[in-house]
Amino acid sequence: MSDAAELPLIGASVLRARAAARVLRTLPTDVKDGALSAMADALVERTDEVLAANALDVEAAAADGTPASVLDRLRLDAGRVAAVAAALRDLVALPDPVGDVVRGSRLPNGLQLRQVRVPFGVVGIVYEARPNVTVDAAGLCLKSGNAALLRGSASAFRTNTALVAVLSEAGQKAGLPEGSVELLPADRASVGELLSARGHVDLVIPRGGASLIQRVVREAQVPVIETGVGNCHVYVDASADAATAEAIVLNSKTHRVSVCNSAETLLVHRDVPFLPRLLGALVDAGVTLHGDAAARAAHPAVVPATDEDWGTEYLSMDMAVRVVDDLPAALEHIARWGSGHTEAVVADSATAIAAFTAGVDAAAVMVNASTRFTDGGEFGFGAEIGISTQKLHARGPLGLPELTSTTYVVTGSGHTR
Repeated sequence: MSDAAELPLIGASVLRARAAARVLRTLPTDVKDGALSAMADALVERTDEVLAANALDVEAAAADGTPASVLDRLRLDAGRVAAVAAALRDLVALPDPVGDVVRGSRLPNGLQLRQVRVPFGVVGIVYEARPNVTVDAAGLCLKSGNAALLRGSASAFRTNTALVAVLSEAGQKAGLPEGSVELLPADRASVGELLSARGHVDLVIPRGGASLIQRVVREAQVPVIETGVGNCHVYVDASADAATAEAIVLNSKTHRVSVCNSAETLLVHRDVPFLPRLLGALVDAGVTLHGDAAARAAHPAVVPATDEDWGTEYLSMDMAVRVVDDLPAALEHIARWGSGHTEAVVADSATAIAAFTAGVDAAAVMVNASTRFTDGGEFGFGAEIGISTQKLHARGPLGLPELTSTTYVVTGSGHTR
C-alpha cells in the first residue's frame, strides 16, 4: 500500500474518500436514493451557477483554439443540466445492486453458499472535457455504494468545481458522509498520484481519447477497467434495404458526431446497387467522405482514403468508406481497424446477420439499428461511466452492477473442516 503522504496533491481527498467508502457500503438504498434525488433537485435549482462557471470554461477553451467537437462536449446549457439531473433521478428508479445474490447453493456438507454483490470501495474516474460525466460518475458510484474520486480535464475545471460543490452539499444534507464525491486537481501530476495509490484506490476507470486511456493502462498500479475509443463501423450487406440502410447510416454518423458510438467507417458490399444514393445522402448531410477507389467511382465528392483514415476516430463530420467483396472481407477490415466498441450490420439476410454477429468481436453488435444505441441509458441501465472495450470483469456499458465486486458469504452451523 502506498503512503498517503506520498500523494501530496490528492492524499487528503483519498483519505476522505476511503473513510466515506466504509460508510457508503452499509447505507440503505433509501438513503442513497434520497441523496440522489436531492442532488438532482439542487442541480436544477443552481443551474445558473453551473452555467456561469461553464461559460468561463468554454470561453477559455475557444480562445485556446479547441476543436469544435471538443467544445460541444464541454458546453452545457439549461437543457443539458436538466438532462444530467434527470439521469440521477433515473438511477433512483433502478435496482440497487449491493446485496444482490449472484448465485447461491447448499453444499453437500450443509454449508450455505452465497455470492453477493458488494461495492468496490473507492473508484477513481479520469475523464476529459465532458462535465456531464462528473454527474453521471458521481451518481453511479454513490448508488453502487462507492466513493468517487473525479479527475476531469483542466478545460472543465471551473464547471466541475461548481458541479461537485452542488452534489457534495446536497448529498451531505441528505445523509451521505463527507468525501463521498471528491474532485481532484486537474494538473497532470494528480493522475500519476491516482494511478499509484495502490491500497487506497480500488479501481480506476479512464474515459476519453486514446492517449488518456493508454497512459492510464500503462502507468496504473491499481486495477483498471479500460473504456475504449469508438472506431465504429456500419456494414451494409448486399441484402440490405436501401431506405433502411440510408436511415441507419445517417443516424449512426450524423446524430451526434462527437461521441464514441458515432460511426466512423462505412463498409458496403460490392453488389449493393444503391451505393451512389447512400453516399449522396451523406454528402448532402454535410459529411466529408474518405473512400477507396470504388467509393470514389460511385460519387464525385469522395476524397481518397489512406490507412490513417481506416484507423481514425474522427469525432467530426468525416467518414471513411470502403467497398468490400463480401461479408468476410468486411469482418477482416473490422478485425484489423476496429476498436472493439460497436459494430453494426444492415441486412435482410438471416444468414448474413448470423455470420456477422458470430464473426465480429465487439462490446456491442447492432443488427439493423444505429450504432448510437450503445449507451447505458438506451440499454435501460441508467447513466453509465463509459463503454468498456476490454474483456475482463465488464464489457459494454458500465452501469450499476459493473461497479460492484462480489463477496462469498458462507453460512454454517458449527461446521469445521
